Amino acid sequence: MIESSLKQLAAALAAKQVSAVELATEFLRRAEQYNGTLNAYITLDQQKTLAEALAVDQARANGPVGPLAGIPVAHKDIFCQEGWRTTCGSKMLGNFVSPYSAHVVEQCQAAGLVTLGRTNMDEFAMGSSNENSYFGAVQNPWDGAAVPGGSSGGSAAAVAARLAPIATGTDTGGSIRQPASFCGITGIKPTYGVVSRFGMIAYASSLDQGGPMAKSAEDCALLLNVMAGFDERDATSLEREREDYARDLDRPLAGLRIGLPKEYFAEGLAQDVAGVIDAAIAEYKKLGAEVVEISLPNTKLAIPSYYVIAPAEASSNLSRFDGVRYGHRAAAFDGLNGMYEQSRAEGFGWEVKRRILTGAYVLSHGYYDAYYLQAQKIRRLIANDFQAAFTHCDVIAGPVAPTTAWNLGEKSNDPVAMYLADIYTLGVNLAGLPAMSVPAGFGSNGRPVGLQLIGNYFSEARLLNTAHQFQLATDWHTKAPAL
Repeated sequence: MIESSLKQLAAALAAKQVSAVELATEFLRRAEQYNGTLNAYITLDQQKTLAEALAVDQARANGPVGPLAGIPVAHKDIFCQEGWRTTCGSKMLGNFVSPYSAHVVEQCQAAGLVTLGRTNMDEFAMGSSNENSYFGAVQNPWDGAAVPGGSSGGSAAAVAARLAPIATGTDTGGSIRQPASFCGITGIKPTYGVVSRFGMIAYASSLDQGGPMAKSAEDCALLLNVMAGFDERDATSLEREREDYARDLDRPLAGLRIGLPKEYFAEGLAQDVAGVIDAAIAEYKKLGAEVVEISLPNTKLAIPSYYVIAPAEASSNLSRFDGVRYGHRAAAFDGLNGMYEQSRAEGFGWEVKRRILTGAYVLSHGYYDAYYLQAQKIRRLIANDFQAAFTHCDVIAGPVAPTTAWNLGEKSNDPVAMYLADIYTLGVNLAGLPAMSVPAGFGSNGRPVGLQLIGNYFSEARLLNTAHQFQLATDWHTKAPAL
């Protein structure tokens, strides 16, 4: 059951070979068994989960239900969910029980998906290793000494370890794709605005985007069908006709033009990762795809641009956490300003403080033009690079990260080294493009490697088709860690 695809699980539920309660119970059992080691979940609530599952079973007994009704899903703890503790991986929100649900959660509940729990994450989605969580680091299920990637590391670890069949994640600079790569699962970041940000606790509003994480591209397509949709409560939500992201999965790849950016295969890419990517490209050639070399000349500027824009937006978004209405309030302080200072000092971790300070600095008088405005100009250049590239290709392929997952603690004292690991993912967010990670093999240390596929705006169905056809020809996405 734990290895079944969403279609297989849905068929078993429809045929009443298994009930939603039985299915949820099985995944809860695994979560209880392995979460003590992996730390993939921050919150599990068996009573709430089984109540949701029972409601689905009762609805099915009374008439037709949605195709995914009864499927369990794990939610990244950045999506507010009514009645559930929603922490964002931070002490600041350690006891916050949300009075409302995010649009993504509402969509999942409307489809009959059953909430398994709330997955661990880097605090306020700031990090690439899931070591910045107030609730402790997540372990990579493939190797307990390795990081799972971040910030959606809890979701990635839960799916990889079969503690959940599917999970939600968010991607601000690679936070779906990089943990998907490190944990050997599939994950897609849609075009900016396709998935509503309402109820998704903000880090960097012009970059954040929710998306699905699952074992396969087909499962991601089915979950994206649920997650996507216009929401008038989010000013950046795109009002578009609903589409079926699974519609092109079986389309042959003959004639597909895959662009390989020369900047993604230059110095800094580990040899074992490069070998896996080369093998994946060779497989695509067998499937009838054509490979062309392209250039994204401003790739090297993505890191400095991102780490000006994202902290600037974070410093603004996180100013609401002041100990007044909700969130952590210091027990002892002197005066109103003292309450602000002490509450924020105690409530935020070091990485969050670092980015707030950086953001406040680049937005300050005398530095706004020199840093923030220049970063926005570079952002436009990066977006233009992608548009120029797409005149020569349909899909861009390359590595997700320069290396496989590093060891826990290896980069904790060197934040710049961790920032540099995002070199291949940041440009996508700055441009607002869709992109995904597809399991493609293993590095020399036995840790997973993901292939990154990048598409033009609103080409999610094409990306999922490109990934699905690769997964029909290979079995990397079926590999599971031995727990």
